[in-house]
Amino acid sequence: MTEEKWGQVRNRLLKTVGQNNYTTWIEPLEFDAVDGGVAVFKVPTNFMGNYVSQNFADLILHELTMSGEAVQRLAFRVVANAPARPAEATAAHPAHAAAETADSAASGSAPGKETLEAFQAAPLDPRFTFDSFVVGKPNELAHAAARRVGEGGPVTFNPLVLYGGVGLGKTHLMHAIAWELKEKNPSLNVLYLSAEQFMYRFVQALRERRMMDFKHLFRSVDVLMVDDVQFIAGKDSTQEEFFHTFNALVDQNKQIIISADRAPGEIKDLEDRVKSRLQCGLVVDLHPTDYELRLGILQTKVQQQRETYPDLQIADGVLEFLAHRISTNVRVLEGALTRLFAFASLVGREIDMDLTQDCLADVLRASERKITVEEIQRKVSEYYNIRMSDIIGPKRLRSYARPRQVAMYLCKQLTSRSLPEIGRRFGGRDHTTVMHGVKRIEELKLTDGQIAEDVEMLRRSLEA
Repeated sequence: MTEEKWGQVRNRLLKTVGQNNYTTWIEPLEFDAVDGGVAVFKVPTNFMGNYVSQNFADLILHELTMSGEAVQRLAFRVVANAPARPAEATAAHPAHAAAETADSAASGSAPGKETLEAFQAAPLDPRFTFDSFVVGKPNELAHAAARRVGEGGPVTFNPLVLYGGVGLGKTHLMHAIAWELKEKNPSLNVLYLSAEQFMYRFVQALRERRMMDFKHLFRSVDVLMVDDVQFIAGKDSTQEEFFHTFNALVDQNKQIIISADRAPGEIKDLEDRVKSRLQCGLVVDLHPTDYELRLGILQTKVQQQRETYPDLQIADGVLEFLAHRISTNVRVLEGALTRLFAFASLVGREIDMDLTQDCLADVLRASERKITVEEIQRKVSEYYNIRMSDIIGPKRLRSYARPRQVAMYLCKQLTSRSLPEIGRRFGGRDHTTVMHGVKRIEELKLTDGQIAEDVEMLRRSLEA
């Protein structure tokens, strides 16, 4: 294969993988030869060769085959003038550290200066402050912990780990902490970035032989905030460097704040020592929103929209309808309201139920509740280790009655079935019996921690 043909393949790969992936992973590849059906490429580090092999090999093979090359697999060879070494090599081998310091000096930049300035220029979202965060039962602990960290002062929780599903407020709280810390102490060096950016900077430092710059940047901050840490799972070299960075900052008593889409112990392919480090601080779950919290978020959002659309009217029941129907993602909920106000303004109509259902037909279809009464009954019976026939049947023993009431409560919350319909599915019971069961569980959730936990676990299991 000629260099010209490889250049054509690279141009096609650019269109497929995008500029960032191309610059980071494809552009540094140097075509060497095709030998016995194996396309050999020179790479600056073993890490890069492994990553390209895992993530882009099939795509590169496809493009090479389409260009007429008889290639069955790829191989990567580390070039002699840029030896690969693990991320922690500079700490372990002083000679390497000296070489990299010399590289930095030769390039005319102080260690970490260029990269640090680039990160400082990355803006925080001005909308994401504590004032704009709507607090409810599902997120009150996370909010309180974030507030405490935002006050600054002695490091109390290190790290603070916020975890939960998409659109529950993790990123909002992290930005709010950063704003609060900066307001209290403008000279504080607060570094906020995603785990993907951490990995990108790490790979870039390896490729450019500027690991000393990288280490200087990440180990000289006062507060390090890493969003979506689950992204580094399975990426061994990045985890290695993250682990050493984490240790260095903890040893200096610097604050670390992490977010993830699930608890550290549940992140697959995350090294045990990284999990252990993340679990040594305060780990807080942002639970999925409940109806009251969603309604509060909508009411707050309406006040914000009134600044843009002061004359628009919104009919009674619309916000309640949206809070009930769009239950899984706050971003979708807020986006739906923004669309609703814009649409009503364009057509010059009041925001009523008809306009809401017309404007948001696609969102409402996607958010339709698909959980069935039978599914709830089965889950509850499994959870409490009783037979499904006992939940539906006439027995009034407490060991059956309480799970039955929990199942009724969940049916009311998670399905669109009416009370009479729910009653019929529970052995032909009257709708007043269902109403009493729902009310009883609502009361117990406030006074009985075990019931509250049972309901939450079941609801999350059903919505998963």
